[in-house]
Amino acid sequence: MKRFLSSSFRNRLFVGFLCGSLIPLLVCSALLLQIFRLQMTQDAKDEAQEELADAAQQLDETVELFVHAARAVEADGIIADALESGLADDPVVYNRFLELTGSIRGSACIELYDASGRQLYSTRSLAHSEPLPTRWGLLYAASGRLSPVFRPGDDVSGSDGTCLAGAVQLSGESGGNAGYLLVRFSQSDLDRLMDSAVPSGNDLLLLSSFWRSVYCSQPSLADSLSEELRERLLSGAGLNSGQDEFSYSVARSAPTGLYIVLRQPKVFTSDTISLVYAISGACALVCIAVSVLLSLTLSRQLSRPVSRLHAAIEEVSSRNNLDVYVQPEHDDELGALAERFNGMLIALKRNQEQLVENQRELNEAQIRMLQAQLNPHFLCNTLDTMKWFGKINKVPEVAVMSTDLADILRFCVSPEEFVPLSRELELIGRYVEIQRIRFSGSFTFRVDVPEELEGALVPKMILQPIVENALLHGLEDVPDGVVEVLARADGEVLKICVSDSGHGIPAELEGEYSCRGEERSRGHLGLYNVDTIIRKHYGAGYGLRLENRKDGPGTMVTATLPLVYKEA
Repeated sequence: MKRFLSSSFRNRLFVGFLCGSLIPLLVCSALLLQIFRLQMTQDAKDEAQEELADAAQQLDETVELFVHAARAVEADGIIADALESGLADDPVVYNRFLELTGSIRGSACIELYDASGRQLYSTRSLAHSEPLPTRWGLLYAASGRLSPVFRPGDDVSGSDGTCLAGAVQLSGESGGNAGYLLVRFSQSDLDRLMDSAVPSGNDLLLLSSFWRSVYCSQPSLADSLSEELRERLLSGAGLNSGQDEFSYSVARSAPTGLYIVLRQPKVFTSDTISLVYAISGACALVCIAVSVLLSLTLSRQLSRPVSRLHAAIEEVSSRNNLDVYVQPEHDDELGALAERFNGMLIALKRNQEQLVENQRELNEAQIRMLQAQLNPHFLCNTLDTMKWFGKINKVPEVAVMSTDLADILRFCVSPEEFVPLSRELELIGRYVEIQRIRFSGSFTFRVDVPEELEGALVPKMILQPIVENALLHGLEDVPDGVVEVLARADGEVLKICVSDSGHGIPAELEGEYSCRGEERSRGHLGLYNVDTIIRKHYGAGYGLRLENRKDGPGTMVTATLPLVYKEA
């Protein structure tokens, strides 16, 4: 299972489609085949039971007609006189006998015997046969019984092809034995009788209580078939055991005491089952082939867009090729995914271009700031000479200014890109000290920064240009001006405000500094550089904002940047 799950997407689709189509198909085919087999077998059983019922009904109805004829003969005076006198070959009596037995004459041979067993009349022959014994055999069994008794033909002497014979005793007026009425069924009689009940293709057997053959629709099979069935029963195997091509159904006729056995070809013989399995196997192979082809086609159709998308992703990730686009093949989820991927590539390419542009602008801003510093190393050496010259000549202002300026220059050329806010404020203090000497202390400088914000990291040299702009432009011609640096935290945002008490700025200059554009910022290169550095480092949501103070005259420049601390 792990191997399958780790295989390719196309292989999993193929196996999934194949299993999803074959398993239900094969299961349903097997179930339908089994249901068809059971239904056909049950239909054959039902048909056999119906045929057996019809055969038993035909036989029972014939016996009932024989009993009715016997009672009519028994009640007839002419017949009674003939039996009492032993009169034979009398046309009047014969005609009367034919009339009374007319209902059954067409189905069997009816014979009239006196009490001594001598034949008097017959519906099919007037010839006299040998007398039948009354102390044994059929007539003996019928003596003293109201219902008829039946015996196989071999129990009747001189049967002349009789398969089945039956006899019923006729009572006289005094209640004694007046004679016997016999019925004889030949092979042809039983064929006519059973032909309407059993269709062609099936075989019918009549067996005695000892499973001896009485009648068979195929006389050549009578002895062998009855022997075979008797052996099965004696061995306890059952009639329908073994690999026989025939099935057997049994019913019993109560009036005759005979077993009616119907033999019919099995619906599914071994050969038939083999043929069905062969055909089913061939159909299964065809279905498997079709399922394989369909699964291959569907898996190829569904996996091809995924493969193309995977190849494109590999091209982007390994070679950084952003010009690889996937053509959507269909207007579906995979097509939408391809379009989203193409849109992602376009956005990624645009961001990459924007990143390159941002880096270029950042480099230009840094270069401009470095250019503005002239030659820091040369200036530092020169300023160091000025410091000692000031001390030698006892001019402290020169020493202070040169020392502060040298510290500023060393800070500018330091490799750090981000410094703590406290370091940036220290640099501003050095710059303001120089400007105090320059302006003879005609302004006030204040710093209001909470202690917890002094460790916040900020880009180097972002406050000096803002403070410089406030001193040179904001406090121009303003006596006793005030410059204040204020820092506050607003959630995850650090806001540093540099305000002055000058004349303020025109209303059209208020707002985000980035909205001015490069052309309108030419006169304030320092502010432009600071705003560019902040935006390039942190994004469009950060930068400088200029506005007039609301609590009095003056301008307030606010630098907005993320609140970040140095990791421990």
